[in-house]
Formats: sequence, structure tokens, C-alpha cells
Amino acid sequence: MQEQKYPQALFCTEKVLDEKIIERGRMLAGLKGYVTNLPFDSVPATQVISANHDLWQVEASFRMTKSDLRARPIFHREKDSIDAHLTVVFAALAIGRHLQELTGLPLKRLITDLKALRGSRVLINGDEITFDALIPNDFAEVIGVLKRGH
Repeated sequence: MQEQKYPQALFCTEKVLDEKIIERGRMLAGLKGYVTNLPFDSVPATQVISANHDLWQVEASFRMTKSDLRARPIFHREKDSIDAHLTVVFAALAIGRHLQELTGLPLKRLITDLKALRGSRVLINGDEITFDALIPNDFAEVIGVLKRGH
């Protein structure tokens, strides 16, 4: 078997700057590239860039989801289970975002305020009595917006 010969430069202990790489780095400084799976002609570059700039909303939604909805990691192994879990998570995310847009309030406040609203129906001697939730005056407008749905 013949001994493998490597270029002497690989074993050099002297530290050397690669001027070509440094120059290329200088030329590319400040440039940002976008990679997409869309065909080049199907979407204008401005739309790709705009969509990328909106990613902060998605990231904010996931931060909101984990903290405000008290989401915990769930470990699923079956595909159906994983798909069901993701469907529930994205449905909760969509509903939360919709409620935020309707009311203009942070989801955390909506959840806190809505949790406090409790009504009940009680059966006493065969008669059903309904006790409506007491809605604070400052929250009545929010409830109205939620009832209208827009």
C-alpha cells in the first residue's frame, strides 16, 4: 500500500491569513440573501423580502403560544398523534391571533380577564336558575367585539 502524501501546507504550524476569503467577506458585507423553494419567475423578489420581514410576527406568536397558553413539550411518536397535536396548536395560535386583532389587547390579558368571567346554571327543586357572569364595565366593549366577531 502506498503512503498518502499531503501538501506540506496542511502541516504548517505558522498562522496565515487567507486574504482571498477576507476580501470576499468585505465585498459581501451588508448583503443579505433569501432562499425560497418557489420558482424564480413565480414571485417577485420584493414579495419574498416582504414575507421574510413578517416572520417576526410568527416568532412572536410562538413565544405567545408557549407562555400565554402554558404550552409544554409533548412527546408523540405516532404520525397521527403528531399531526393532531400540531393541528390543535396551530388552531389555538390562529384563534389567539384573531382575538388579539379583534380586541387590540394582548392575549395574556384576554385570557386572564376572560377566565374571571363565569356564569352558571343551577337546578334547584326542579327549576333551572341562570346566573350570568358579571362583566366589568371596562371589559363590556371587548365582550361586545368578541360577540360580533369583527
